Amino acid sequence: MTLPRVIGKTAAWIIGILVVLIVALVVFIITFDWNRARPWINQRVSAEIGRPFAIRGDLKVGWHRPQDETGWRSWVPWPSFTANDIAIGNPDWTKSPQFATLDSAHFELAVLPLLAHRVVIPSIDIVNPALDVERLADGRNNWTFQFKQSGEPSTWKVELHDFGFAKGTVTYRDAITKADLNVAIDTLGQPIPLGEVMKQQEATSRAASAQRVGKAGATQLANKVEAASAASAASAASAAQAGASAAAVPATSGAGATAGSGASAGSAGGASSASGTAASAPPPPTYAFGLVVHGRYKNVPIDGTGKIGGVLALRDTSRPFPLQADVKAGDTRLAIVGTLTDPMQLAAIDLRLWLQGSSMSHLYALTGVTLPDTPPYATDGHLVGQFRRNASTFRYENFDGRVGGSDLHGTLVYAQGSPRPKLSGELVSNLLRFSDLGPVVGADSNASKRARGDTTKQPADRVLPVETFRTDRWKALDADVKFTGRRLIKDKALPISDLYTHIVMQDGVLSLMPLRFGVAGGTLSTDARLDGSTVPLKGRFSVAARHLKLKQLFPTAQVMQSALGEINGDATLSATGNSPAALAATSTGELKALATDGAISRLLMEAAGLNVANVVYEKLFGNRDVKINCAAVDFVATDGILNSKLFALDTDDAVIRVDGNVDLRNEGMDLGIHPQTKGFRVFSLRSPLYVKGTFKNPKVGVNVGALALRAGAAVGLGIINPFAALIPLIAPSHNRDVPCSELFSQLKASPQAKAAADAAKRK
Repeated sequence: MTLPRVIGKTAAWIIGILVVLIVALVVFIITFDWNRARPWINQRVSAEIGRPFAIRGDLKVGWHRPQDETGWRSWVPWPSFTANDIAIGNPDWTKSPQFATLDSAHFELAVLPLLAHRVVIPSIDIVNPALDVERLADGRNNWTFQFKQSGEPSTWKVELHDFGFAKGTVTYRDAITKADLNVAIDTLGQPIPLGEVMKQQEATSRAASAQRVGKAGATQLANKVEAASAASAASAASAAQAGASAAAVPATSGAGATAGSGASAGSAGGASSASGTAASAPPPPTYAFGLVVHGRYKNVPIDGTGKIGGVLALRDTSRPFPLQADVKAGDTRLAIVGTLTDPMQLAAIDLRLWLQGSSMSHLYALTGVTLPDTPPYATDGHLVGQFRRNASTFRYENFDGRVGGSDLHGTLVYAQGSPRPKLSGELVSNLLRFSDLGPVVGADSNASKRARGDTTKQPADRVLPVETFRTDRWKALDADVKFTGRRLIKDKALPISDLYTHIVMQDGVLSLMPLRFGVAGGTLSTDARLDGSTVPLKGRFSVAARHLKLKQLFPTAQVMQSALGEINGDATLSATGNSPAALAATSTGELKALATDGAISRLLMEAAGLNVANVVYEKLFGNRDVKINCAAVDFVATDGILNSKLFALDTDDAVIRVDGNVDLRNEGMDLGIHPQTKGFRVFSLRSPLYVKGTFKNPKVGVNVGALALRAGAAVGLGIINPFAALIPLIAPSHNRDVPCSELFSQLKASPQAKAAADAAKRK
């Protein structure tokens, strides 16, 4: 027998033996009861992951030819594995015994890549997966596995090409965020493009905005957003056109006869390039799964729906992962549409964000961001964020909103930091309604308080707000926000313009420096500092009113149309207390004001809502219009009691003097009003008056038994050179003669007044 024949026979035997072995192996795999291998598999997997693992149902193995392979590779069969009723256990400290359960799992395994230490799983399908995720207050969680460590890194790599499931559930409990959520996941049937989801959410959020701020407010908000989007699109188109024009310049600057053909070639090349770019551009993200969530987050009830991309898209760092959610948290509604970059590492977000709620302060429970109490609101803007360990930043940029009947626009930036996060930005309101500021200081009605969920009830017999400041929230966040109100309306006849304030909150100390706005041709400027780092809160305030024109201050009052005067005033106060009422009850400082060249009438008092002044006016002057030459006020505040150093009114007929005090602790008044006729007048003033009672229930009466001499003496005793304090208020009057000299001279102790005072002392 020749050597070639020996080699040939040997090779044939070897091949035959291999074929027999392969056939035997296939027959063994097909006919073997793989359920016998379950204990061994369960034991090995449990040891590797450090958790109990069990295949509690049937385990089956089959073979089939791969359909996506070509050539000889298509003849190499792939094994397919099916395991039913799979469970992965939890640590013993969790509430649920199982971390994950599956009704079944089916996957294929490519054989040839195993030779290169690659585990390639072309597809895996799971049925009814259920996850139970939990974290304790000490930071322990059940999603971190203690895998068995080997001495050397593994040379094997795992590749998963396709993943599918129909339905699943996730239960999430977190003691740190006080979350207890149940999420149901289901396929959408077919992928939905991001643009289509965006349009659907726009319509849904517009309807939600209408429920909060009314149809008119929602329409105005939508129009503003559409206008901003159109402007942005036009700007982008203009920039693109400019770029195209710039690119076309070299093509059209060729020489002589070839210029035209050169331009045509350039255009063709540009078109080809654009076509190539469009062809190479990745398709827009699509949504594959729908979500339904309910439960609680930070003790706030949560209900909502959402959509996400496919499971494998979670691992693709080169493409953004699509997100959509429409969630109701308590009385706040939040909706997002956009993308998440590198979701496995939480790199960044790029979302459109809609918010609606009864008060912005309710966002604190969900986000930890301290915002003031407001009327119902709705916003629409662009949220971008970068995730970094303890240094994440989120920017809600170019948002538009409605707060009550006011508009709101701007950009806010939230940055994590140490020792606390910081909120910064700039906000603008083109038309701000004064009533929408009421909830900020608790000055809204009890009905409004109920609507925004505040349980504090304003007492029926009190005017000053008793709702307390939430100073505990001030310590959770620092802030640096600038706010501009281009036009503020208290009523249609009195627009207030150029409102500006710089809000700074640092270490629990809130300051508004300045709070400034223009009104009636003048300015009203305030510096306020509220130290919430101590209990009770400490406040310090200074107010300056300059050149408030009386004619503009009361534009609808006919009696004021000939008035040429103005009001100037100053106030400096310090106080302690955790509410506006408590601050007033402890205030110490001084308030002074000077008004010149004015006029008043009973109708004006009624229109201004000055009930006490209206009653006093009627008793003094009846229904006559009265010209005011000068009015001077100087009150000293001591521990909540306002004492009148000087309170006088000079008219053509008389000088009206007021003495007594106002007790801000109980809102009580004890004032005496003493009219003194100038010379010999046909018009005769009535007897001295008293004002008692409270701000809410004032009582005005006539001191019938009081003698004019006695009243004059009492006033004379109460005024001891009070005019020096008012000199700064005279100076700002544009160098005009201020008609207060006569008032001041009459109020100074004349010989007759001194005699009356001496007589009063002897009695």
